[in-house]
Amino acid sequence: MNYFAERLKSARLMNGLSLQGLADKINNRITKQSLSKYELGKVIPDSEMISILSKALGVCPDYFFSDQVLEFGTIEFRKMENYPAKERTRIVEIAKDELGRYLELELILGIETQFDNPLRGLPIQSLENVEMAAETLRKAWGLGTDALSNVIELLEDHHVKVLEVDSSEEFDGFSTWVNGDKIPLIVLNKAKLNEAIERKRFTALHELAHLLLDVNQLPEKEKERLCHAFATAMLIPQETLKKELGGKRSKLSFQELAAIKQQYGISMQAIVYRAKDLQLISENYLKQFYIVFNQLGYRQQEPVDYKGEEHSNRFSQLLFRALAEEFISISKAASLKNQKLAEFRKENLVI
Repeated sequence: MNYFAERLKSARLMNGLSLQGLADKINNRITKQSLSKYELGKVIPDSEMISILSKALGVCPDYFFSDQVLEFGTIEFRKMENYPAKERTRIVEIAKDELGRYLELELILGIETQFDNPLRGLPIQSLENVEMAAETLRKAWGLGTDALSNVIELLEDHHVKVLEVDSSEEFDGFSTWVNGDKIPLIVLNKAKLNEAIERKRFTALHELAHLLLDVNQLPEKEKERLCHAFATAMLIPQETLKKELGGKRSKLSFQELAAIKQQYGISMQAIVYRAKDLQLISENYLKQFYIVFNQLGYRQQEPVDYKGEEHSNRFSQLLFRALAEEFISISKAASLKNQKLAEFRKENLVI
């Protein structure tokens, strides 16, 4: 297999470039027809042209010769029926590149990446099934009923790969299985989700639901509703919410909702909707709440923020562990981080 051909095409798509666009970016040192021959595997460029292409595409030269093959399964894009195909392709190729470097690092360190789905075979047809699924997963992962401090780190600790990619388009995230059912992958829109941390937490768990729950046979609207319910059930278990609210209620105050949000990292709107699903408040009160929330302008920006952090340093930790234990050289570390060696040395203290 000509890995160079496939990797060149992938790098071009990552940059959102056509063949002519790439030719223009390298000042037409070669034509788009010549680039096409590279991508078709008919010709392999010399080292000088490889250097030129790597600089233009923002990758290290050895990127082009990786023999790692990643096969993405069906991709669950949320709210993306009209999403530009070019941008979708760009994001998927970026995810493949980042995941490839991540998996290569784990392989170097001998880290097991096989994922076991604790919810496999669990029937999901109702909200009650979803509650059971959330409780089962919390128990399997030893989470108890407390607040989750860092959802992204939690998922990564349990072999779910989470990547963040910048995109100006309207999507929160997507999920897929990689190489069959071996690696669960969640990709989040970094630019979109910088707005509210609780939204990032919710989206990550919603995408986890798409991966773990047997809901593919359900109509799209029902599938989304159950994945929403799973995300909120993971963020605040039913018995915990019942305890926080003291049972059934006729009214809720903004102040108590704000306090619950700040403790559990779940939006005030999601708390109220979950309270309705658990029959702690009525459907009519839910409608009244949203009317008032709209009138106050809180639907897009709630009156209080969640102050937690949502990120994972796992890749960086593994990288510097491999470097410190001399599993990899400094140049290999820079390559895995997709940086030039001088840039890597400048940004990182290497003893």
